[in-house]
Amino acid sequence: MPRHNRRVTPPPRGRASLPRDGATYRGTRRERGPSWAAGEEWFVRHMGATSAMKFYVCPGCNQNIPPGVAHIVAWPDSHRGAEDRRHWHSGCWGRR
Repeated sequence: MPRHNRRVTPPPRGRASLPRDGATYRGTRRERGPSWAAGEEWFVRHMGATSAMKFYVCPGCNQNIPPGVAHIVAWPDSHRGAEDRRHWHSGCWGRR
């Protein structure tokens, strides 16, 4: 006998359905940017150690962020493209 009272859960939203600016990714928040950004709003996301897969150069200290190191990804609210994202050491972002 078929069960008619089963709850059907919707499929999870994939990355393709999220906005390209990344503003709705889990853990993304808005912050005031670095002092040289003239008070511009930035999107900021914490990247865990397991999600960091390659080397990045931190704009705060100009040093490498190696794979497997937790860090911050930040991009200006006024720029929507992935080319505007910058990977920062957490401490460098905090000192900006």
